[in-house]
Amino acid sequence: MAIKDEQQNNGIQILPVELSHALYLENLPPHHSDPFDRLLISQAIIENMMLVSADAEFGKYRVNLIC
Repeated sequence: MAIKDEQQNNGIQILPVELSHALYLENLPPHHSDPFDRLLISQAIIENMMLVSADAEFGKYRVNLIC
């Protein structure tokens, strides 16, 4: 099955990276050194979305987190 099929079957919406997400990175304290994880945190904050992660560093940010 193709990724697009799985996306549709599971109701998954792709969240594009917006300029606002990248710009918000300046506001994040340097708790986490992984740039992709920092981008995920930024997206979750800007979009007011829940972020799912077992990474303990995520809990140091003001983000809605499910561990």
